[in-house]
Amino acid sequence: MSSYLFFVPTIIFLTVVLPIWLRLHYRTKSQMQRGLSDEDRQTLDDALGMVDRLEDRLRTLERILDHDHQGWRESNDDYTDPQQERGARL
Repeated sequence: MSSYLFFVPTIIFLTVVLPIWLRLHYRTKSQMQRGLSDEDRQTLDDALGMVDRLEDRLRTLERILDHDHQGWRESNDDYTDPQQERGARL
């Protein structure tokens, strides 16, 4: 009788749970290997477009400040030149 207590749940696990578990595992694994979905790619493209627009705005604001308030960059103690930062990263 005690051998059935271990044997029956094992058979149920091997015939029902394990196949479902393996199928879900490998389906998820294959989805991860495919890369970005179309929706994720579109979201990334939108975000990159927004970054480009914000960089353009920032450059425009800096040009306006350079024209209207010469020396504004030097008056800011925490200022670091973005061109120098970009060169240091490369």
